[in-house]
Amino acid sequence: MTIEEEIFKKSKPIKQKLIKYGFKKENNTYLIEKTFMNDSFKAILTIEKENIKGKIIDLEFNEEYTNIRVENSQGEFVNKVKNEYKKILQDIKNNCFENKYFIGNQANRITKYILNKYNDKPEFLWEKYEDFGVFRNQINKKWYAIIMNINKSVLQEKDNKQIDIINVKTDEQTIKNKIKQKGYFEGYHMNKKSWLTITLDDSIKDEDIYKLIDNSYDDVNEKKEWIVPANPKYYDIVNSFNDTDTIIWKQSSNINKNDIVYIYVAAPFSQIMFKCKAEEVNIPFEYKDQNVSMKSIVKLKLIKKYKKDQITFKKLNELGITSIRGPRKVSKTVSKQF
Repeated sequence: MTIEEEIFKKSKPIKQKLIKYGFKKENNTYLIEKTFMNDSFKAILTIEKENIKGKIIDLEFNEEYTNIRVENSQGEFVNKVKNEYKKILQDIKNNCFENKYFIGNQANRITKYILNKYNDKPEFLWEKYEDFGVFRNQINKKWYAIIMNINKSVLQEKDNKQIDIINVKTDEQTIKNKIKQKGYFEGYHMNKKSWLTITLDDSIKDEDIYKLIDNSYDDVNEKKEWIVPANPKYYDIVNSFNDTDTIIWKQSSNINKNDIVYIYVAAPFSQIMFKCKAEEVNIPFEYKDQNVSMKSIVKLKLIKKYKKDQITFKKLNELGITSIRGPRKVSKTVSKQF
């Protein structure tokens, strides 16, 4: 990795700031020249899109000073030139660039998707692996995605370049099917039966990766189970699923996506009649009448209809549920009896 790549690897140039700083624009390229060390050297930096190149000219000899590029270069003078050049690059970065979470463009697009949908920022947990970012469910703290920058050769590819990858959780059959396709591998540094590695080099469409991320999130999401009451005097809940398998319901702040919701229909039925899954939650929805006021709703998808008198209030009493005045959590031990 060059000096320039190392300093600018997780940052993006802002065109307006480049011009304000002193860069000159020539076609699609931004260029700046700065002298340093008492005008003995000149730094030349060019930026085209996000491709950044630099060089140092020794003004005494009017030729490029390449000693700073020599690996493990020694000598007080060489190190001084290199450090002064780095200071110039760092100042440009501080004034003209914005930080990115990851090196590659696709990795940052994927991160933006996760931020917008799940509000989860990547966590960089290891000082040694500063380009490894973990995404985790904020409720149960379980990981559902990891973006890493690695050498492609570790994926058994005949290529030594650095590349971003993402690991997601999925089932064993999906892994077997996917690894037959280009860009998919068994989980790198993870359980190969439950994690899938995807290269983030634009060989796979963002939308295809989004679906796998969503499935991974659902896989680790802690699913809760609830009983919610419904009053048939105010809403014909009994016939609500006759022509559809999805209805809307007032959002409870505690119900999350994929939670199980049992609908208890009050007198004269006094029993649980439906088992549903929360497909979408916290959907804005302003509504108010004499019986109910709503600011958001949840979409409930029907899983099962119960027979008459199958799960009555009497049976719920026997299971320790003595009242249902609002959404209440039910343990899986109890729900297994339904």
